[in-house]
Order: sequence, then C-alpha cells, then structure tokens
Amino acid sequence: MSGEKIYEGVFAVHKPQDVSSAGVIRDLQRHFNPSKLFEPWITTERERRERESQFQRRRRRQQKVEVKIGHGGTLDPMATGVLVAGVGKGTKFLNNFLGCTKSYETVILFGAETDTYDRLGKIVRRGPYEHITREAVEKALDQFRGKIMQRPPIFSALKVQGKPMYQYAREGKEIPIEIKERPVEVNEMRIVEWYEPGTHEYKWPEVEAAAEEKEVAEKLLAQDDTMSPVAPVEGVEPTGQTEQQDASSAKRKSPPPAESPKEDAADGAASPAAETAPAKKQKVSAEGEETVTTSEQASTDAPEAAEASASSAQTKEKASQPQPAAVKIVMTVTSGFYVRTFAHDLGRAVGSCGLMSSLIRTRQGDFELDPEKVLEYRDLEAGEEVWGPKVKGFLDQWEKKRAAEEGHN
Repeated sequence: MSGEKIYEGVFAVHKPQDVSSAGVIRDLQRHFNPSKLFEPWITTERERRERESQFQRRRRRQQKVEVKIGHGGTLDPMATGVLVAGVGKGTKFLNNFLGCTKSYETVILFGAETDTYDRLGKIVRRGPYEHITREAVEKALDQFRGKIMQRPPIFSALKVQGKPMYQYAREGKEIPIEIKERPVEVNEMRIVEWYEPGTHEYKWPEVEAAAEEKEVAEKLLAQDDTMSPVAPVEGVEPTGQTEQQDASSAKRKSPPPAESPKEDAADGAASPAAETAPAKKQKVSAEGEETVTTSEQASTDAPEAAEASASSAQTKEKASQPQPAAVKIVMTVTSGFYVRTFAHDLGRAVGSCGLMSSLIRTRQGDFELDPEKVLEYRDLEAGEEVWGPKVKGFLDQWEKKRAAEEGHN
C-alpha cells in the first residue's frame, strides 16, 4: 500500500431535501470507508495509530478507523444545494467556509408564521395577505439590502449561557439575556419570480400549535416584535407593530452590539424542529361527515359539539379565503445571515406574516451548484465506479488550487 496516493481536501456535495448535514457526512463515510479510493488513507491512519503511545492507543481502543470527514456549515434539512465537505487534512480548512459569502434561492409564503420561521414548524400566528402585491414586496426589499442589523430567530439553535434558545422556548422559559441584533451584509437581493394567488403549490404547514405552545411562542415572539428592526412599508401596518418597534427600526444600521450569544454554526443553521425531531402531525376529524344526535347526547356533548362547530367554521373560513401570494428571491449574503429571519421580517414588513417555504444554497465560497462542480447525491448509490472518479477529480483540483495559492504567498 505504500506509495499509493492519499486523497484529502475539500469538495462540494449537492445535498438533497430532508437529509440533515450530519446525515450527509454519515452517508459519505458509509461509502468512503470500504472504497478503493480511500483505502490508502485508512491504511496510513491505522499505521499512525499503531505508532501512538500506549495511553493514546487505550484511549482509542473502541474507536473505529474511519475516513475523517466534516462539513463547512450546516444547511437546513428542508434545504437543498451546496454543502462543503472536507476529507482528512481538508477538514482543517472548513472554518474558512463559515465566514465566506453564500448565495441562496428561497421561496417565501405570506399569511402565516411558525415557531421556527419555516414550513417545518407549527403555525403560531396568521396575518392578512390579500393586500400583498409584487410592488409592495419590491419596495420592502430596499430595507434588507447592504449593511444591516439582523436579530437571530428566537426559536433557533443559537446558544445562550450554554443552552440552545429553542430549549428555553420548549420549556416555556424566558431567555435570560436580550438577544441583540448582529451586523450582516446583503450584497444582492432580487425577486426572480412572483407567484400570484392560485398559481403555485406552496402551502402553510398543516400543524397548528397547541394553545399552550402558542402562549409560549406569542410571549417570545412579542418580545421579538418589540425589538424588531424591520420598518413597515409606507401605508402598510405590519402585524404586531408597536411604537417601541418603530423607534427600534430607526436603529437598523446602527453599530454592532458589544456582546452576543454564542452559536455553534454560522448562517443557514438548521431550525431545531428540523434537526432534532420532526413535528408530529396532529390528528383531525374528518370534514363533512353527517351524524344523527339525540337530545340526550346534545346535552352531554355540548362543549365538544361547540368546539367541533367552531373548528368547522374556521376550516370553512380558511377554505373561502384566496390562496396567499408567494415570492422567489435570490440573495448573496455574508456569514451569520438567517434566511428564516429574513422571511419572517419580510412578512411583517408588508403588513402580514411570512415563512420560508423552500431554500436552495446555490453557492458557498468558490463552490457553485453546478453538476460539473458538485458531487450529486445519486452518484453515491450508483457505486464507486460512478462517484470515485468525480471525488478524485474534485480533490485533485483542490490540491492544485492549494499549491497555487501557497506558491503566491
């Protein structure tokens, strides 16, 4: 095995929908560990461990020798697109991709808001949406371009005093410190497609938050509302707007705060509902079912009947409402930008609610979402004869690029 080339470096994977970033790494390891391409790496690593001290070998005795792989920034499970991966010594360069610019394509659906600001959460609030036009959204986008201040989502994996914020929310506890705005920069932001009501298939989540969950969410979101930096579009009153919020909006481009909570991942961080546990669908009774009820049943079942009647009325009211408009936006942003927060803030800026319905990362650093520049996920299942030459080519390119950069330094 000596003399065979050891392949290491950085390449990009086209992450599919509904697979977590950690799941991508596990799948890569599952295919790379038994492969011919990475057999020299495995052999060299095993020999290196055998040369370690007795103490180190004892510490590793339960640790299986596997190809070392990591990723350069979490991407939502619901999202697709570029996920940068590092192999072997390439993992040392992954931090460079946390701070680089990234490009996204997102679809925002108006009229509803979830606890996680995306379609994987539970609906906690609704807003009017019949008045929303493309012109109103175009005008609202002006306040999101350039150097701005953005507040991370209340329901996020951002850590406060060593604990993710979503855990405070799930426990019904207030976050012990004020979540301050952070400086981010939007280099590009434009509408690429406008979906009129009735012309698209994007839908609100089916799961409505329970009363106690809404109470917790409202308390946290109300705190977020009063501190929101979003200014309303002229002539439109955003949902939950307050005088304090108006005063805060004037500070949108103020200097960054002195301190802020710590987080493990940069922008694109997965919402907790997606990364930890999928939302459980609530059971609902069938609509339009006719039954015969005796007077005795009507007396004993009055509360249940009233509740069912109210639910049916709400359902009919929703059905009679026109479908909300949606918009597809492309953007190039700096590290720390939350697309979910942007969807939430844009909805409120046009006098409604908004949620992120889809997300594609089209670029991360120098890696673009191009079939010739990323490893397609289906190639893994096709076998090493398909993915092997591609990964080898990507790692060769990385090696040449690194050599050229070092030659200029």
